[in-house]
Amino acid sequence: MEGMTPQEKAIVMQFMGQTYGQLHQQDQNIIGLPVLQDNIIWLWVKNKSVVVVDPAIAEPVIHWIKKRDLDLFAIFQTHHHEDHIGGTQKLINEWPDVKVIASGREKKRIPFQNISVKDGDTINVLNKKFKIIEVIGHTNSHISFYSKDFHKPILFIGDTLFSGGCGRIFEGTHEQMFKSLKRISLLPIDTIIYCAHEYTKSNLQWALEISPNDSLIKEKLLEVEQKINSNKLTIPTTLKEEMNINLFLKAKNLKEFSYLRAKKDNWA
Repeated sequence: MEGMTPQEKAIVMQFMGQTYGQLHQQDQNIIGLPVLQDNIIWLWVKNKSVVVVDPAIAEPVIHWIKKRDLDLFAIFQTHHHEDHIGGTQKLINEWPDVKVIASGREKKRIPFQNISVKDGDTINVLNKKFKIIEVIGHTNSHISFYSKDFHKPILFIGDTLFSGGCGRIFEGTHEQMFKSLKRISLLPIDTIIYCAHEYTKSNLQWALEISPNDSLIKEKLLEVEQKINSNKLTIPTTLKEEMNINLFLKAKNLKEFSYLRAKKDNWA
């Protein structure tokens, strides 16, 4: 832990003392590491190589990889916010040959990228093909990583879609976010969605205030509370499930979506 700040040391000690890194979807070999207040760093493990998605901080990732004698192969960056790229430089320092894949439109705000991509590109990572899908709204260059080369399709979606919710609109417009969600809704219904924050409980509590008689949302909230009480993550989710419980994905038009987004933004 030499060279770490006291806060960073505390984070690592907390990490080492808890059962982080549950294996979700065992056949996918994708592990979720909870860090900070509600971030989830996803790690895809194949043989001895690891791909990390949106490393908010580096220390728990370094500890997890080195403890298992693995090697960091690539980093997927969905967007430029600090709680998604904050650990990237330290990971590069540990593994100088790591591939950092990010939107080519974000070379200034993600300057350490060494593989730049754009909407529609296909990249090959550890013999799996990933399609880049631009999902503008949360930021003006947010991307996602979609692959059909797993047992079920997977999507690393960053902060565009959450279980029961969607990202706040900081740089884009309501129309852009609505269109991004529609792009997601056209993916195969069994797609497993790996979002970057554990917001499920609060999202569903809000949704129940909007749709108090929705039995599917009620059932999902009960399930989520049980998982949280058992110290389990409530994500990943699936597109099929979100099409049933996510009011933003279910919005029929831009007007309805904008109404919901305004309600959520002002929800206490």
